Amino acid sequence: MIVEVTKGIKILQNAVIQQDKRLAKAMTGDGSFHITLLVMKLNDDEVNIGIDALLELKPFIEEILQGKHLILPFEGVDTFGNQVGFVKLAEGDHMNPLLEIAEAAKRTFQEKGILAGESRSFKPHLTFMKLSQVPWLRKAGVKKIDPKFYEKFISHRFGEEMLHRIDLCSMLKKKQSNGYYHCESSIVIGDKNGGEPDDAELVKLSKRLVENAVLKAVQQYLEETQNKHKPGDGSTVKTEEADRNGTDNDNRK
Repeated sequence: MIVEVTKGIKILQNAVIQQDKRLAKAMTGDGSFHITLLVMKLNDDEVNIGIDALLELKPFIEEILQGKHLILPFEGVDTFGNQVGFVKLAEGDHMNPLLEIAEAAKRTFQEKGILAGESRSFKPHLTFMKLSQVPWLRKAGVKKIDPKFYEKFISHRFGEEMLHRIDLCSMLKKKQSNGYYHCESSIVIGDKNGGEPDDAELVKLSKRLVENAVLKAVQQYLEETQNKHKPGDGSTVKTEEADRNGTDNDNRK
């Protein structure tokens, strides 16, 4: 997230905290700001399938964007049921391609057998606070986000962000040192780095190649082990032993 947008959200968060210091723990860390395209539950075996789906998604996104940059402007504040506070994505021509990308992502993962997406409509946003992060707030009498806390930011322009990367993140694993979520894999959109993958992408790609090589070696070993113990093979061994015994008996005669 660029400095301008992050700085604006931090000002918003501080304004809310000044009105109720108990809400400080409910604020989203500035390293975690993101737009969620879709949510899914993956077990360990499905993570690699998810990584494959993410890689297959890239050409679909490039086809949607047709070589153009997708600029996302953020303006205004709203809540989900007065429980989750978020900065809104402004309306405009950028909405259609973003919605197409979200649909392409959902379709690509579902075709891989992964149940992805939610029944509710896609509403891109940047979460800046969430009451559920602090369970004791409800016991302390804080049951909703008071609209007066953010009324001065209702029409505030927070800045623009260019879509340049899509990550497959884990919401459960330990976050990175910069506050961002644990990232299983990423795809870079556009030509932000001169067409060359960044260091993080290279590390993830190398890790995945090693994991796939190890997995392939283990599978090959298991297949070879199973083949040695197949009933047909066992019968063959026994027959050879019988032939040898017969030959030995003939030699003894």
